[in-house]
Amino acid sequence: MSTPPLASGPHGPDALRPLLDTVLGALTTGAAARGGPLPAGGPDAVAARVADALGDVLPEHGDPDALRALVHILAAGAADPADPLCAAHLHCPPLAVATAADLAVSALNPSLDSWDQAPAASALEARVTSALAARIGLADAVVTTGGTEANQLALLLAREAHGAHVRLVCSAAAHHSLPRAAWLLGLPDPVVLPAPNGTLDPATLDAALTELTGPLLVAATAGTTDAGLIDPLPEIAARCAAHRVRLHIDAAYGGALALSDRHRALLAGLDAADTVALDLHKLGWQPVATGFLAVADAAELDALHQRADYLNADDDTEAGLPDLLGRSTRTTRRPDILKAAVTLRTLGRTGLADLIDQVLGLAQDFADRIEAHPGLELYDRPTLATVLFRPAHASDDAVAAVRRSLLHEGRAVLGRARADGRLWLKATLLNPHTGPDDLAHLLKLAEGNTPA
Repeated sequence: MSTPPLASGPHGPDALRPLLDTVLGALTTGAAARGGPLPAGGPDAVAARVADALGDVLPEHGDPDALRALVHILAAGAADPADPLCAAHLHCPPLAVATAADLAVSALNPSLDSWDQAPAASALEARVTSALAARIGLADAVVTTGGTEANQLALLLAREAHGAHVRLVCSAAAHHSLPRAAWLLGLPDPVVLPAPNGTLDPATLDAALTELTGPLLVAATAGTTDAGLIDPLPEIAARCAAHRVRLHIDAAYGGALALSDRHRALLAGLDAADTVALDLHKLGWQPVATGFLAVADAAELDALHQRADYLNADDDTEAGLPDLLGRSTRTTRRPDILKAAVTLRTLGRTGLADLIDQVLGLAQDFADRIEAHPGLELYDRPTLATVLFRPAHASDDAVAAVRRSLLHEGRAVLGRARADGRLWLKATLLNPHTGPDDLAHLLKLAEGNTPA
């Protein structure tokens, strides 16, 4: 058997070209076989089709058709975020230019744990992270796998700055990764404040901060997962300043509004935070993963410093080789910054802002249609691109059954959220190619599938 070709090196592009044709063809045939936003038949049917296509996971002899067959079955069994009827989660359809850039990263396979593995990528990351941090009024940023890692890193920096007894204070609407990070880091049990309206109430926070003792970390949210709500950030920042407590803002969802002149005011107060989580694989249309943690004090990142002689020996650092181990808690990590850099340069701030404004406008349009529909009920006017609604007069069990029925049939992908003690269908409209007919179709499916 001849030695298989490599993706990089002088012959890499020539080896990749026919394989890319195979992949693109299989993506096309797989999407056609799926025929909608989701494969029909439910989990058992999908698992059976995958098992049939995969066959022996480790066969005695290789199959030259494996690439085509497995990409086909992956596409045929995908929940396609580019389908307008796939609108459940903060799972965006990635831009073609960002996906193409990501191919270069996979082919070159750099690792950002030492300069000699990623010379250009390390310089690129430093410039782009600095620019993104400056856009929201902070000093620096590091790349993460998303909002979850960014939140965990924020709590880690708080612990290093204020000691192991620092206590998280957040609302019941905060992302689950925050209390989980406190548990992972061995911090005291979080103080979880009620959020009856879906956001952190400044007066409730002030009362809690008045009573609590010891070092505290308040976590606010700019874009809740369930309803896309933004906490009153200026008031929360003022309470934190008055009580001299640290502030983290989880802006994984809403942070990209900093690029939009029309919607940036919704983030007023963001620059008062000590740390901010950002995520461009939501309102940034990047392939997973493209997250960031921005910091107000760049010196706090020194807490991440590690020494490994084979990666950042003292004499190499003194000789001018950048020390990259302090830029992440991970060691091996790919330069996810490239796709973001390519997107920012290709579209520019105004190009990305137009996409943001467009999908937020879609959400308003969708809410208008729900309000005008006698068979549907709207939870509230949307703040970002998330809209909660439900069939009028339906029970929670009926709402849940509507969603599962659409999933099983492969006709639409809607999320679910609980608010005001009731279960709601959730549409997260991150596809800028979605049109009025798509919105009408989604509502017809939701309303028409109400069980008797």
